Amino acid sequence: MLHFGALEAGGTKMVLSILDENRQILVRESIPTEPPSVTMPVMIDFFRNHQVDSLGIGCFGPLDLNPASASYGSITKTPKLAWKDYPILSKFREALQIPCAIDTDVNAAALAEHAYGAAQGLGSCLYVTIGTGIGGGLVIDGKAVHGLVHPELGHMLLRPVERDPSPDGFCPYHKGCLEGLAAGPALEKRWGMPAFQIPEDHVAWDIEAYYLASMCHNAITAFSPEKIILGGGVMHQHFLFDKVRRLVAQSLNGYIASPAITDGANDYIVPPGCGENSGVLGAYLLARRALEEA
Repeated sequence: MLHFGALEAGGTKMVLSILDENRQILVRESIPTEPPSVTMPVMIDFFRNHQVDSLGIGCFGPLDLNPASASYGSITKTPKLAWKDYPILSKFREALQIPCAIDTDVNAAALAEHAYGAAQGLGSCLYVTIGTGIGGGLVIDGKAVHGLVHPELGHMLLRPVERDPSPDGFCPYHKGCLEGLAAGPALEKRWGMPAFQIPEDHVAWDIEAYYLASMCHNAITAFSPEKIILGGGVMHQHFLFDKVRRLVAQSLNGYIASPAITDGANDYIVPPGCGENSGVLGAYLLARRALEEA
């Protein structure tokens, strides 16, 4: 039986998994994201010891995903300075001598949701994670969208809410971008407590829902995805979904006439169908594809 390696490479932790041909998770371990000199040998040994046939990597970014580029598969201008310009894909290929593939962590999750989760059977979907950062993965016709680099939905600019005490947000690169306004650290900096401690009736959630609804509005008008999937730690506050759906309908104001939005918003903006496993299943898909292409 074939064994597939799946790496969810995050800015805080690395989640390493082994899956079989039936996408059953056989082994899963997590290690802190330390500098490459510390973290890479541990990960290489893990996958080598489990004798995986191929490896899929869903990685934090930004990434160079242009196959024609000399730095293809590298992490580029990340704020994790020890990983800046690090050729993570080529390092694994050289060490393991097996087929390896890489994509952004959110593209991997979007692929899993399209194949197995909330967007199964549809032609397109958008997966957005709202947690330590905000990122979006877009799948159209079954393929993850890359383009010039890859989508960076977390850095779209938004109109601030009048009631927001921090209307510029907290992004070191841009004033008023989605990540700087609505990611988990922005909530904590603005209100002095982490998201899970903020009461449900706090004004924080009205402001948060407004920013997330603005993102959904922009995504609908720009990409027209058949499903929007919102994941990440902030969305564990499940009451947010109804707030976002209601604000999206108000914002679109009847302009987008699809019944999916006008009549069935509860089935359009949804939590991940794969639960907490979107990332690992996306990396597994990348590993399968790498083996097939090899």
